[in-house]
Amino acid sequence: MEQGANRKVLASIKQYMKKCPPDVVVYVDRLDSQTRDLNDLPLLRSITNSLGSSIWKNAIVALTHAASAPPDGPSGSPLSYEVFVAQRSHVVQQSIAQAVGDLRMMNPSLMNPVCLVENHPSCRKNRDGHKVLPNGQTWRPQLLLLCYSIKVLSEASSLSKPQDPFDHRKLFGFRVRSPPLPYLLSWLLQSRSHPKLSADQGGENGDSDIDLDDLSDSDQEEDEDEYDKLPPFKALRKAQLAKLDKEQRKAYFEEYDYRVKLLQKKQWGEELRRMRELKKGKPAVDEYGNTGEDVDPETGGPASVPVPLPDMVLPPSFDGDNPAFRYRFLEPTSQFLARPVLDTHGWDHDCGYDGVNVEHSLAIASQFPAAVSVQLTKDKKEFNIHLDSSVSAKHGENGSTMAGFDIQNVGKQLAYVFRGETKFKNLKKNKTAAGFSVTFLGENVATGLKLEDHIVVGKRLVLVGSTGTVRSKGDSAYGANLEMRLRGADFPIDQDQSTLGLSLVKWRGDLALGANFQSQLSVGRNSKVAVRAGLNNKMSGQITVRTSSSDQLQIALTAMLPIVMAIYKSIRPGLSPI
Repeated sequence: MEQGANRKVLASIKQYMKKCPPDVVVYVDRLDSQTRDLNDLPLLRSITNSLGSSIWKNAIVALTHAASAPPDGPSGSPLSYEVFVAQRSHVVQQSIAQAVGDLRMMNPSLMNPVCLVENHPSCRKNRDGHKVLPNGQTWRPQLLLLCYSIKVLSEASSLSKPQDPFDHRKLFGFRVRSPPLPYLLSWLLQSRSHPKLSADQGGENGDSDIDLDDLSDSDQEEDEDEYDKLPPFKALRKAQLAKLDKEQRKAYFEEYDYRVKLLQKKQWGEELRRMRELKKGKPAVDEYGNTGEDVDPETGGPASVPVPLPDMVLPPSFDGDNPAFRYRFLEPTSQFLARPVLDTHGWDHDCGYDGVNVEHSLAIASQFPAAVSVQLTKDKKEFNIHLDSSVSAKHGENGSTMAGFDIQNVGKQLAYVFRGETKFKNLKKNKTAAGFSVTFLGENVATGLKLEDHIVVGKRLVLVGSTGTVRSKGDSAYGANLEMRLRGADFPIDQDQSTLGLSLVKWRGDLALGANFQSQLSVGRNSKVAVRAGLNNKMSGQITVRTSSSDQLQIALTAMLPIVMAIYKSIRPGLSPI
C-alpha cells in the first residue's frame, strides 16, 4: 500500500519537474534516528528510479532535531556531538550513494553536503534571535548559503562541460578534506612513554613517573622490618567470623588490612631492589639464593609458561546464560600478544568478536627497544585500523630519543603520522621533551611541534605541562595543556590518585578552554569511588560518579534515581532537564 502511494506521489512530482526543474533539492531526515542500517535504501532507490539519479546532483541533506542529546558510545559514556553528527551523516550519505549506484559518491569529498536543522521552541538563541545548535553554529544562514552556492555552481557548470558531473561537490567537502587541526594538536600534545628494554636486559619496567634512583631504601626497609616484627596471625574462617560481635569483627578486619598493606609494601620494595640490580647488570636473587626464573633448555632464556587470562567483562544482558567461558584462552607463549576486541553492543548468543588487537615488543640489536600495537576492526560495512609503532634509543642515563609511525582513522580517511621526540633529564626531578609530527591526511600535509616539561614535587605531586602548534596550508592551531597529579600516601599500593587538567586551544580566532578533574578514592575495605568532571568555556560539561563495592550492595539502588526522573519527566514533559 505504501509503495503504491509513493509511486503516485513520485509520478506527480516527475510531471511537475518537467515544467519547473528544481534548482535545489533538500532531503530531510532525523538526526536522532538510532540506526546504523540502511533502512531507507528502498525508499531512496524508488526516488532514484522515478526521478533519475540526477536528482541527487543538487541535493542537500537536512537533519532535523539537531539539538537531540547524543547517545551512549561503546564505552558507556555519551558520544561527543561532533562524532554523533558525523556518524548519522555518514549513514544517510552512504544510503544515497548506494541508491544511486555511483561508487564515486562514496568518496567523502563528493558526498552531499549536510546541514543541521532545529525548530524546537526551547532551542537556544543568540543575540540576533537566530537559533543556535549545540556546536555553536546558526543553522539557517548555513542552509541558505548552501542553497545559493549550489544554485550558482549549477549555473556555472551549465556554461562549461565538467569532466566529472560531481566535481562541484568538492567545494562542499572542505569540512572533510580540511585536516582537523585541533584534533591533530590534541593528539600531538599527549604525553607518551618511550619503549624500554625489559628488566632482564637491564631496562626499567617501573612507572614512568617513578625513578629508581630517586627512591630511598629507608622507607621500604622500615616497612619490611615492621612486617617481620609482627606476631603470627591466624586467618579465620567464615563460620568463625560469624561468631564475633561487631567490634571484634571490625578489629579483625583492621588488623588484616594492615598486615596485607605491609606485605604489599614489602613485595614492592623487593621488586624495586630487583630492578636496581638488573639495571646494574647483576642477577637478582631471593633470600634463598635463587634467581627466580626457570631456564628454557632450548633457547637458554627464561621459560615461558602459559597462564589463563582473566574473563572478559561482558555487557549486561537479560539472558540467564553467562557465555564468558567462550572467551577464555591461555596467554600465548610467543612474543606476539593477540587479544580479541569485544563488541559490547552485539546480540545475545553471538560471537561478539568485533576485531583483534596484536601487540609485540622487541629489542633491535639488543639496544633499541621497539613496540608495535595493531588493532583491526571489521564488519560488513566498515573497516578500521589503528597502528601504533615506536622505537627508542637511549643516550646515557639522562636522555632518550623516540621515533614512531602511526596509522589511524580520521573520519573516513586514513591518517599516516610520522613522529619523533627527544626526552632528557636536566635536573634530578625534572624531565624535558621536544617533539615533532608530520601527518599525511588525503592530499593534506600537517606538521606540528611541541615542548613538554615533567616535574616531580616530593613523592606525591607530579606536574606535566606541554605546548605546541600544528600547521597545514597556511592554517595553524595553537594549544597548551597543564596537568597536576596527586598520588595517595600509599601509591602505588592503593592506586588512589587525583588529577586536574587544563587545556587551551586557539584555532581560526576561536579560543577553547577546558578543565577536567578525575579522582579515585578507596572508601572502606572493598569500595571505591571514581569521580570525573569536565567543563569548557561554553559552560557545558558533565559529571560522572562511579562506585564499586562488594560489601554495600544497597548502593545498586541508586540506579533507580534516573529511572524515577525519566518517569517523572514523561508525566510532566513541560519541565526542563536539570
